Amino acid sequence: MKRYMLGIDLGGTNIKAGVYDTDFMAVKERSIPTEAAKGPAHVLGRIREAVRLITDEANIPLDLVEGMGIGVPGLLDPVTGISFFSPNFPEWEHVHVVDEMKKFYDFPTFIDNDVRVNLYGEWQQGAGRGYNNLVLITLGTGLGSGIVNDGKVIYGTSYSAGEIGHMNMYRNGRPCKCGSSGCLGRYVSAIGMVNTFKEKLKEGRTSIIQTWTKDQDEQITALMISEAYELGDALSMEVMQETGTILGFGLANVVNILNPDLIIVGGGMAAAGDKLLQPVRDTVHHHALKLSSSKCKIVQAELGSRAGTIGAASYAYSKLQDAGKLYFA
Repeated sequence: MKRYMLGIDLGGTNIKAGVYDTDFMAVKERSIPTEAAKGPAHVLGRIREAVRLITDEANIPLDLVEGMGIGVPGLLDPVTGISFFSPNFPEWEHVHVVDEMKKFYDFPTFIDNDVRVNLYGEWQQGAGRGYNNLVLITLGTGLGSGIVNDGKVIYGTSYSAGEIGHMNMYRNGRPCKCGSSGCLGRYVSAIGMVNTFKEKLKEGRTSIIQTWTKDQDEQITALMISEAYELGDALSMEVMQETGTILGFGLANVVNILNPDLIIVGGGMAAAGDKLLQPVRDTVHHHALKLSSSKCKIVQAELGSRAGTIGAASYAYSKLQDAGKLYFA
């Protein structure tokens, strides 16, 4: 009889959920509003509601579910199952996600950071299949990252290894919420690129985007910059090139330190494709150690917005496999 895995991607706005067969083919995927403002207990209830909906719609009884993985933003302990803090979730402190799920399900639940479950997804089911040394970065409102070294995901002492987004790039650069300044993520995230664009407008530069927003700079988005680039807008092309170059310098450090054979770029900004990635590749090629950079490919993520749910299910599968508790091969 077929068995299944569940994957949950917990976001501040939506909860994405998926149920997958043993080949990690999707049986059912959907999302529901998180309703984060209503507090931790309500959010945990919404996770259970997402599980109920996808299993009911897929007509899969819970006793055929092997396990469930949940990707949670912020700081957590994947061993104890406690989420210490999660941004955009009011009153979310020391939430014991795994224990709360145990009250309702007989199958085991595992949690990990949302970026690392994306890493599991791309590594095991996406662009990283077949690689043992790789780095995933996600470019959205910030820069998240995860690392696989010699076939193992790196966690670090406090489960926070791989904070590439907080690599210091400028001694007196833009302030960062981490308490430092000049962090890479403050320049190459969607917000960072938009801020670069706005700074150049204040210097007197002009762009077609100003006609789109009627000079309301707060309406400018990274997507607009990408679209204006396609139309040959000089400022948008300059900002995209500059953003890719800064990211390339950051990743040159990553290549020198970790010597990966693959870097996967995901998140919303990855949709820009080679407009962003070509200057990244060029900068890494010219500034990283030659032997290391010659062995490293930089590619766009394959799974898109599905990486979190597929990755969470893959992560749970790997945990059960390590423990020898899988009922299917």
